[in-house]
Amino acid sequence: MFFTDWMVQQRNASMHTVKSYRDTWRLFLRFVAVRRGKPVVRLALSELTEAEVIAFLQHLEIERGDTIGTRNCRLAALRSFFGFVATREPELMAQCAEVLNVPTKKAPIRAPNYLEPEEVQAILAQPDRSTLTGQRDHALLSLLYNTGARIQEALDLCPQAIRFDPPACVRLYGKGRKERISPLWPETVVLLRSLLERMPRPANEPIFVNRYGNPLSASGVRFKLAEYVRAAERTVPTLARKHVTPHSFRHATAVHLVAAGVDVTVIRSWLGHVSLKTTNHYAQANLETKRRALERVERPKTGSPPSWRRDQSVLEWLDTL
Repeated sequence: MFFTDWMVQQRNASMHTVKSYRDTWRLFLRFVAVRRGKPVVRLALSELTEAEVIAFLQHLEIERGDTIGTRNCRLAALRSFFGFVATREPELMAQCAEVLNVPTKKAPIRAPNYLEPEEVQAILAQPDRSTLTGQRDHALLSLLYNTGARIQEALDLCPQAIRFDPPACVRLYGKGRKERISPLWPETVVLLRSLLERMPRPANEPIFVNRYGNPLSASGVRFKLAEYVRAAERTVPTLARKHVTPHSFRHATAVHLVAAGVDVTVIRSWLGHVSLKTTNHYAQANLETKRRALERVERPKTGSPPSWRRDQSVLEWLDTL
């Protein structure tokens, strides 16, 4: 009822959200079953306590090596279920309240792991475009860089969502079914059109498919990308120090737009960010942008040493403050 009625019918949650919550509950129930020493089918709702939730979250971080962000997403899925139960089973209100009070964990805010332009070009040069697989991969990676799309947004792309005539653009569907339109470079249009000529697809079915005609998975793309990155490291050694994923292209798009002087409100719309704070994070990441800003600042005159160096006594100088 939670998945079929409340999430799908009442909340109208996307299938991605439903699958994410499903995967969380698979992990959680198996974890509790092992701790309790019984099969999942014999677990009672009363056994899914706050203590089990906290132990599960620690298991995710310590044993599975999940990030704090993943840990918080798993917690959100558990909270959602217990919030649902609390409104329908008053006798379980106290147990549900304990779980709902488990806090999310603050994660350190790190600079985005983005690619420099020469690194992007080195990766894009790796797929063998004489083969259908290489042509597909080159078009997909080029689309990711052009649009800053999330990997699943690109993998869900259908021909009917692309406008090939000028001004060329693509319609993307992001988190929460939010829709946005991204412009396309003429080079990207050529790549997509050429791919569809070589591998025609129905207007309402995904463009990027495997050899069997099934949609590519995000994990499959990550696997292929890792191969291309290893090959590109021979020409651009800096790639060896970076953890490159499909999302790195999205970071690269954002940082390069900032470096080009594009207004952050435009970049927010381009990438589909809900908050401008997320977009501003990229403005803080680009060293070249910071360097140009520093060059516009008037430099201090260095003809004479600072006053504290001219004074014989540092204490005398401090007294002047």
